[in-house]
Amino acid sequence: MDRWPTGRLLSTAARLVEHSWNEKLGAIGLTHAGVIAIEVLAAQGPMTQAQLAQYVRVQAQTMGKTLSRLEAHGHIARVRSTSDRRSHVVSLTERGKEAAAAAVEMERSVLAAASIDPDVLRQELQAVVRQLAHQFAAPATRALVDEAPLA
Repeated sequence: MDRWPTGRLLSTAARLVEHSWNEKLGAIGLTHAGVIAIEVLAAQGPMTQAQLAQYVRVQAQTMGKTLSRLEAHGHIARVRSTSDRRSHVVSLTERGKEAAAAAVEMERSVLAAASIDPDVLRQELQAVVRQLAHQFAAPATRALVDEAPLA
């Protein structure tokens, strides 16, 4: 590994962290995509399935599959919108809030195994993302990075 370029180290580390985290998430009925959805719902509150899909920049059909899994595990509830009977409003359940908190701890436990300070790593990765997004990313991605909180 001493001869690996930084990009290879970074991508390998990312895959290993995600694989390990996904293994832990599966124990509580979550996937990486599910965590993203419940984090958005926790931060933004209830919204339609279409709004949620747009917010996380996936197709509505893809979001529907993610939400079906979350609903089956009791993490979210979907109810028909009173203003538009064709759409459903998605909200986080108490079990979903608990799962969101557990997912954060699971991620921290994965990184703790590496004997590093996860907060320092986050700050360094945020700096890399912000800098490179402004140099190389499409305008929509740059806007997404600019909207993200610094913490």
